[in-house]
Amino acid sequence: MIVTAIVIVALIAVTAFFAASETALTATSKSLMYQLEQEGDERAATVNRLLARRERLISTVLLGNTLINILASALATSVMIEEYGERGIAYATGIMTVLVLIYGEILPKTFALLHTTATALRVAGIMSALVWLARPINVVMHAVVHGTLRLFHVSTEIVRTAEQTLAELRGTIEMQMSDKEIIQEVKHERAMLRSVLDLAGVTVGEVLVHRKKLVTIDADLPIAEIIEEVAGAAYSRVPLWRDQPDNIVGVIHAKALLRALESARGRAETVDVVALATKPWFVPDATTLLDQLNAFRAKREHFALVVDEYGALLGAVTLEDILEEIVGDIRDEHDVPVAGVRPQTDGSYLIDGSVTLRDLNREFDWDLPDDQATTLAGLILYEARTIPEAGQRFLFHGFRFEVVRRTRNQLTLVRVKPAPRADQDAFASSAAA
Repeated sequence: MIVTAIVIVALIAVTAFFAASETALTATSKSLMYQLEQEGDERAATVNRLLARRERLISTVLLGNTLINILASALATSVMIEEYGERGIAYATGIMTVLVLIYGEILPKTFALLHTTATALRVAGIMSALVWLARPINVVMHAVVHGTLRLFHVSTEIVRTAEQTLAELRGTIEMQMSDKEIIQEVKHERAMLRSVLDLAGVTVGEVLVHRKKLVTIDADLPIAEIIEEVAGAAYSRVPLWRDQPDNIVGVIHAKALLRALESARGRAETVDVVALATKPWFVPDATTLLDQLNAFRAKREHFALVVDEYGALLGAVTLEDILEEIVGDIRDEHDVPVAGVRPQTDGSYLIDGSVTLRDLNREFDWDLPDDQATTLAGLILYEARTIPEAGQRFLFHGFRFEVVRRTRNQLTLVRVKPAPRADQDAFASSAAA
């Protein structure tokens, strides 16, 4: 009886090994194992090979667990029947259920979840050998399983789309950085990763510099005035127009103008600014940032003019604008700082209506929807379904909005404050009623 008890304990230990191995190998991070393999870790390479044939791994674990548990239960039942007769069957069932459940399943799986990477690396070699030994049986079992599935017209092919892969990447970023203590340290990195994944879903129309903020020059002005305006501009590339502001005839680069002036040796009137200007490059506002970034690289350009579906000029987009969508604001000594957001002592923010929702969400980790509107003013107009007057207040998306200043039909200044949960619940209740 003592020998049988020792054998049963050993079998439960083997069951615990299989349970821990299954949990560790299936729960381990594939990206981490891939990185460890690239760094030369042979155990990580073994883990990756096992995960590449996950069906064989699971079959081997289930095969081993089933055999061991049946054997242990049979031994326990035989001993109990000899000691207690027919009642021994009930005793053996109860005792083995408790032992297998606690020490053969819950305890090892909990340990494996707490030490996933270390456990996976330690058991990889043994499991690889067991999978190789059980290969003939696995082949037969897989043939039976796949044949049964085909009888019921169930596909056995694993299909992964690009959208699913991107969704998985986004989920991984959010899951790994959901801890509040970690967020404060890697907030900027998380925003960058989000932005990289969003490049294919954001259009240049959402990040362009609006035509009202563009610095453009009349090409028919005297050369002295053109030089003065180019020198006073905060940008190195300035569009030139003729007859009307929408008729862009070229883009003059400050460096090209300086070279021409140097070659003219002080005779500025001999410089033909339009001839120096490069041909304007027009792109539709529906172009994605990823496509535009690739286009900038292919054409070796940094500046493009954005037009709508009717060909009307909307603004301009630069390579820097796209890079700023990834890394945040990039300012140099010539940039003109714009006070778009001003925190207030009461916890609210005075925000210019032209500030984009993407910038607000990225800066303050808000979740304002940017699928129907690009700017803060656009969001209020979309939700209000009218042009609000100064002083009007709104409550939506978990924020209070107050129109502080309106110029003609533009909302130029808005006060924004996160609404308390009680106000949100009261508003939701009244809306439902």
